[in-house]
Amino acid sequence: MKFDASQHRCTIIIDKNLPAGLAMNAASVIGISFGRMVENLVGPDMQSLDKVNYPGVIYSPLPVLLASGEYIHELLTNAESDDEMYVMPFSALAQSCKTYDEYGERISSVNSNNIELVAIGLIGPKKK
Repeated sequence: MKFDASQHRCTIIIDKNLPAGLAMNAASVIGISFGRMVENLVGPDMQSLDKVNYPGVIYSPLPVLLASGEYIHELLTNAESDDEMYVMPFSALAQSCKTYDEYGERISSVNSNNIELVAIGLIGPKKK
């Protein structure tokens, strides 16, 4: 997906029952994945008057909202059936792993409908 701030919006929705540290972790992981996977989401570096470099940030606001786990699953189902939406689900399983290899082994042995989501990132047209 190529992000266009005049056409698109993005948000992260986190399970309202997550403790603060895990909620911050979920938002951070989704944000990093967005930056890696979505072209043109992050702007160029900027410099202050005294030439201190400030790395590029996201081109548009990024609201972080809270919802129930059930509603997060509903959002995933709706977004996956919409070709205009980019979806980044994040699971409790991912948060429970100590290494990326462990994550890969564990997630590949579970059906997706049995994976508890703790957050979801969505990017799509403004109206949606």
